[in-house]
Amino acid sequence: MDEKTLTLQDIYDAQERIKPYTRKTPLLREASMDEFLGDCQVYLKAEMLQVSGAFKMRGAANSILSLNDEQRKKGVICVSSGNHGKACATVGHLTGTPITVVLPEDVPQAKMRGVEKMGGTVIPAPRDYNKRMAVAYEQVEKNGYTMVHAYENYGVMAGQGTIGLEILEDLEDVDTVIVPVSGGGMMSGIATAIKSLKPEVKVIGAQASNSDGYAASWRAGKWATIVTQATLADGLTCEEPSEPNYSIMKKYVDDFVTADEDSIRTAVKLIASEAKLMAEPSACVGVGAVLSGSYKPQPNEKICFVLSGGNWDVNMIGKILNDEPVSGVM
Repeated sequence: MDEKTLTLQDIYDAQERIKPYTRKTPLLREASMDEFLGDCQVYLKAEMLQVSGAFKMRGAANSILSLNDEQRKKGVICVSSGNHGKACATVGHLTGTPITVVLPEDVPQAKMRGVEKMGGTVIPAPRDYNKRMAVAYEQVEKNGYTMVHAYENYGVMAGQGTIGLEILEDLEDVDTVIVPVSGGGMMSGIATAIKSLKPEVKVIGAQASNSDGYAASWRAGKWATIVTQATLADGLTCEEPSEPNYSIMKKYVDDFVTADEDSIRTAVKLIASEAKLMAEPSACVGVGAVLSGSYKPQPNEKICFVLSGGNWDVNMIGKILNDEPVSGVM
């Protein structure tokens, strides 16, 4: 792989490389949700059923498996809000690679336990992303670890792009794919895969309106930095776009939409009640964006919502289902 590009061939190569370590997740036709979302045809890409409970397993596996033996022996470090760290730890467990994960101090306990259960070493640090990165690079300097960045990494993007390949394999005539966006690695990969094969398919990014750095930049027509507010979508905090992801999105993505906090809550409940899937709030922003009116589907439009993961505390999701207060994070 050329370290300065992402190609369709990179994504096909990743698909073969990660096959022994990941699963092809189901694409579910959920007709019971159609009427709630404007009489479109609802399809759900259930990445909470992926190994490690989230899409991040794809990119982590491709990136770590691409390292040489010496790099894997010394170990890998990553900065994560939870899912990328658990995925790296899972790959590390399967391949004998030591993994260290820098997590926010206030990360949901389910995500921290997920890393530790797979043998990963957790370093708690402030939620501020730059501070966590500084901690990680201190460890790189001290221990010789290889950094596996969660999204500014072409190997990770290629792994996440395999989701796009699977969507087109299972639904050739899909009209629209809506993808949750935080750092942008998943969107970069999926958009590259889908637009390279079927440019007529709309690819739309979804963010929480309280933390929508990409959407704000898209609306402004230029790079923008925002002040984030607390959001239930703790895996999607985003003050500003990231490169090279933003450049890839400008080439391939059709639009960005956002979901307010009430719509995210409603989306979690709708997916649980109608699809019987436990999706974390970050995974539900696409459905939330439709519920909030940020995206208005056409009748019978075939929309695939990528449900990115399900690694959230069960009792916290239970509170949402019971209409009890649940606080977001910055």
